[in-house]
Amino acid sequence: MSRKLPLIVKREYLAKVRNKSFVIMTFLSPVLMVGMVVLIAYLTKLNDSDKKVVGIFNESDYFSADFNTTENVAYFQFFNLDFQAAIDSVKQMGYSGLLHIPREAGLEEVAKKSFFYSKDAPSTMLLNRIESVFQDRLRESRLLDLGVSSSDFASVRNEFEINTSTFNGQQNVKGINEIKAGIGGAFGYLIMMFIIIYGGFVMRSVIEEKTSRIIEIIISSVKPFQLMLGKIIGTSLAGITQFGIWIISAGILFLIAMALLDIDVNALTPGQDLIRNAAGDMAPPIPTADDTLMLYSQEIFKIPWLTLIVFFLLYFILGYLIYSSIYAAIGAAVDNETDTQQFIFPIILPLMLAIYVGFFSVFSNPHGPIAVGFSLFPLTSPIVMMMRLPEGIGEGGVPIWQLASSIVLLIGTFIGTVWLAAKIYRVGILMYGRKPTYKELYKWLKY
Repeated sequence: MSRKLPLIVKREYLAKVRNKSFVIMTFLSPVLMVGMVVLIAYLTKLNDSDKKVVGIFNESDYFSADFNTTENVAYFQFFNLDFQAAIDSVKQMGYSGLLHIPREAGLEEVAKKSFFYSKDAPSTMLLNRIESVFQDRLRESRLLDLGVSSSDFASVRNEFEINTSTFNGQQNVKGINEIKAGIGGAFGYLIMMFIIIYGGFVMRSVIEEKTSRIIEIIISSVKPFQLMLGKIIGTSLAGITQFGIWIISAGILFLIAMALLDIDVNALTPGQDLIRNAAGDMAPPIPTADDTLMLYSQEIFKIPWLTLIVFFLLYFILGYLIYSSIYAAIGAAVDNETDTQQFIFPIILPLMLAIYVGFFSVFSNPHGPIAVGFSLFPLTSPIVMMMRLPEGIGEGGVPIWQLASSIVLLIGTFIGTVWLAAKIYRVGILMYGRKPTYKELYKWLKY
């Protein structure tokens, strides 16, 4: 076994990495992913740059100076026209719509009977802007009736956002926990996608060899278990090769993006905190917008990327070994890909469950019982644990015992799964012309 297994692994590995589609996707995928992000950002900016123009037909004594042109919305007041002429002008000019403010006895009645006319249903953004003008004016009027002056109302409208800081004076930034969870979720999603993709490679490889009867020649020289293990390890190494190239490419693209955004990498290193109270016993200063941007960049830079990458590879390998052995067993049990459909869904289900439950539980409470339970359960832990790891390991992050337990359970599950899959593989690889059922697979386990 020690002599033949490396030969099988080498054969499977070279077969994958020499495949033309594998080479193309290895080098093209980072470019496509970065291009897609840039395209989405560009299209979003292009969509937001579409300035809307709203006509205002105001017959009341209110709102004469409340609608001010902004970066995205411009207002055009109609004077000395009747209502129908204003409608015709809006249509002719191609405006987004016409806001009709009627003449009524009081502000409340005016607001209640105002209408916005447009050709199509208006966007939520545009309606929110118009409604906010009405709401502010109504709120001010109601407070004036209660004896609150306009200046007091203006001071009341000032929004408040609490400043947060660590005990040593380092400024915290709002939303960084959600960003960390999103980064962990992206790693977990990658694991799910590559388990499905590379598991499918193993399954199709087994089916092709089985249907071409090459398998009968191969197993005359090696044991079925050796062949199955060689396929799994060889494909796993091809996946790690692809990941390695992608991580290097992502690092280069990250540095290019930092340079284009004019972000000083040296300012992001630990010990260069922008907002730090030297005395340690005074409140930190309130950051400016530029400081806030740098704080977000600094917090993202301080995420334990090396830990994430190391455990990403570890969880990918262990998760892949478990699922790919099941894929190999399915490939050995069937004669064509059509017959695999009944067995595929139960495999994908735990992966999908890990993604959805992980996002909901980890985002709300990364140390809650659901997040902890799914990060320990072997069929979901490779994905859910990756969502928790951006918080770090140890104090404030994932407890070491949970991380160690998760890995031990994964290894134990891998050994058990390979043992069961090998039993099915050994029988099914030479079984032709029969459509297997779950009952029959259970019988094969007893052979």
